[in-house]
Amino acid sequence: MLHQSSGRWQLGLFLALTTSILWGFLAVVLKVVLQVLDANTVTWFRFIIAFGFLAIYLTATKQVPDFRKLSTTNLKLLGIATVSLATNYILFLVGLEKTSPSNAQVLVQLAPVILGLSSLYIFKERYSPVQWIGLGVLVLGISLFSHEQLQNLLSTGDYLLGNILIILAAIAWVIYGICQKQLLQVLPSPAIMMAIYGGSAILFSPVSHPLQILNLKPVYFLALLFCAVNTLLAYGAFAEALAHWEASRVSAVLALTPLITIAVSYTAPSIFPELLEPELISPLSFVGAVLVVIGSLSISLGTRKLQKD
Repeated sequence: MLHQSSGRWQLGLFLALTTSILWGFLAVVLKVVLQVLDANTVTWFRFIIAFGFLAIYLTATKQVPDFRKLSTTNLKLLGIATVSLATNYILFLVGLEKTSPSNAQVLVQLAPVILGLSSLYIFKERYSPVQWIGLGVLVLGISLFSHEQLQNLLSTGDYLLGNILIILAAIAWVIYGICQKQLLQVLPSPAIMMAIYGGSAILFSPVSHPLQILNLKPVYFLALLFCAVNTLLAYGAFAEALAHWEASRVSAVLALTPLITIAVSYTAPSIFPELLEPELISPLSFVGAVLVVIGSLSISLGTRKLQKD
């Protein structure tokens, strides 16, 4: 049996928007942290802090499930979800080092688009004509926004490698998202995320350097802590959104994330000039950003096509 959403779409929309806002800030702050820490250590810290908070919460509320009772199929799904999310995190971070926050967030929007299309087939969700048009507008908007980044891609080897890594990160995230939604049949989202965070922290432990964190200046440590807490809150909201709303519509709302990143990338350097360099966004890129918003809203709020008996 496939997972069915609860139907509480208003709550699903709110949670999806929360995730989008948190992820919009995340890429910019991660760019700051990567100035002083390697990608493996940053990723390990994010996972270990998120796991610790969730483990304490679920233990205190006596909600820790017995994972030994899961079927072999569900244990495999949990393992695939863990490896996929861990892969997404590290590939995105390494790709971010070689590009820019706005560019990274635009390219990684391939993930929710692919997840939405995959959900139409796997979870038997349906798009109305308005939603299909919205998808076309969204793709056009992403293309217009990233035109300057694509020019850089053709002229800079590092940029090319960074973009390839981010696209691979998007594919890994789609695999995680599908497994996450299916696992909601047998486990609550906090339990799923605790297991994934714990497993991912173990995967990165051999290649991380925790002692480096002790030598960070306060501003960088606070930025790193923000990234860890962001991980906990954003993915918690995302997992719950999948429980209450269709994955195709959740994924459409997440396409708003680049706009938030653009806004933060544009304003943050004036507030913290010693930490961030400003990103220049052309008028055509702004047009593309507006189209991304219109396309996302069309997909999220368009009337669903009714299935005939």
